[in-house]
Amino acid sequence: MLSVLRHRTYRNLFAAQVVALLGTGLATVALSLLAFDLAGEQAGVVLGTALTIKMLAYVGLAPVAAAFATQLDRRKMLIVLDLVRAGAALCLPFVDAIWQIYALIFVLQAASAGFTPAFQATIPDVLPEERDYTNALSLSRLAYDLENLASPTLAAALLVVVSFDTLFWGTTIGFLASALLIGALTLPSPKPSLRRGIWERTTRGIRLYLSLPRLRGLLALSLSAAMVSGMVLVNTVVLIRSTLGLGETMVPLTLGSFGAGSMAAALVLPRLLERRSDRAVMMGCTLLAVVTCLGLGSIAALTGLTPMILLSGWCLIGIGYSGVMTPVGRLLRRSAPPEDRPALFAAQFTLSHACWLLAYPLTGWLLARFGPAPSFLALGVICALSLLAARRLWPPNAAKD
Repeated sequence: MLSVLRHRTYRNLFAAQVVALLGTGLATVALSLLAFDLAGEQAGVVLGTALTIKMLAYVGLAPVAAAFATQLDRRKMLIVLDLVRAGAALCLPFVDAIWQIYALIFVLQAASAGFTPAFQATIPDVLPEERDYTNALSLSRLAYDLENLASPTLAAALLVVVSFDTLFWGTTIGFLASALLIGALTLPSPKPSLRRGIWERTTRGIRLYLSLPRLRGLLALSLSAAMVSGMVLVNTVVLIRSTLGLGETMVPLTLGSFGAGSMAAALVLPRLLERRSDRAVMMGCTLLAVVTCLGLGSIAALTGLTPMILLSGWCLIGIGYSGVMTPVGRLLRRSAPPEDRPALFAAQFTLSHACWLLAYPLTGWLLARFGPAPSFLALGVICALSLLAARRLWPPNAAKD
């Protein structure tokens, strides 16, 4: 897998991704503390609103950004968006009102809505060989999972010697470093062969996405992945602290179990995808998530959850989640020519985040209203229906169309 780092351009892009992720992780911790500093016991409401703003920016602005991406030099576009993100992060230590948090989060996430799909669409142009690209996707998945572990640890270490608002400077440095690493490269900027209007460019990605059977199936699988990851991210603290009555230290340990499962899958996937089709792997991993949710629901109803059961369940869900999300880039890569890839990646970015926008409140409401057993069973049913829809929308004979 690490052999792909021999490619200098990709090595710089991967380094840019890692430093930006670390900066984002520091901002997540600092933002929580800033919200508490300004809102006290209402900090959860502030963070929930900020998360909603983030998702709305992703869902609404990614296709618009993609419409302009094909007309711009991709390298310059990525650098400018990194600088916008750095500027927004630089302003966060100086806010003294909640509305300012919302405004800056919108600016930062709007820039990310343009940056992330364009960045993702660049990788297959840099790594034309499918084996190299598959390794890059697995490395990217590992980077996300390791960031979930490394950023809180780094933040905790820094908070021993500095105040929380100093963490935003780390975020700014991360985005500036990303801009410098990208600025040292020459990146491909494929241009469309036909001149199209702004509305056609804005909607082209989603229209192309929904016209292909495998991508319609991918959307159904993305809903399942959003549901199980939403359960993990939203409800881990409730299950640990309230349902099981355990201490705070078990929360990061349990989240780490999900990350460990995801990382294990990312390490295995490059070789597995050489022997099995993307469709088989992704649907098999969705089935694993279905069985795990139904199993957790049955155990919760019959004997009650235990810490070991929850840790094991989260690990299996992490495997299933990574098995669905890691090969996504392979599907998008072979579904469009280079000039259409930014639009297609933006469509996936928009539609997948729309799934999370639905999953976050639904999973939280299910647990709060019905308790663990019905919540896990309901999620298992939702994931099973998503899997059945994917099998119907993405038949085997369309796996390589």
